[in-house]
Amino acid sequence: MYCASCGAEMMAQASTCEKCGWLVPRTESIGDDPAMRLLLPVGRSWLAIVAGYLGLVSILAFPAPLALLFGVLAVVDIRNHPEKHGMGRAIFGIVMGGIFSLVLVILLVALIA
Repeated sequence: MYCASCGAEMMAQASTCEKCGWLVPRTESIGDDPAMRLLLPVGRSWLAIVAGYLGLVSILAFPAPLALLFGVLAVVDIRNHPEKHGMGRAIFGIVMGGIFSLVLVILLVALIA
């Protein structure tokens, strides 16, 4: 690795150039920090966030199919973009959406019969 300012050779992990003091720009994003991801939805698939919230309210039965749909879409999105996070929320949306979609079907069959 070479300094972009003076061209001196630098170690790969260096944060500054020893010769001229140039600061190496950081390439990490805020979503790389697990503690920050715990507090804020950074680096997470928006589909996983939607699936998680729909999974929470799927106990009302009507949003359950949407939680299932968004959970599956989130898993596909996360698999296609490995830099994204939120697999837990996506799985939660799939499980809760699946359970309460089944409950919704049973309720609709009971009302029709």
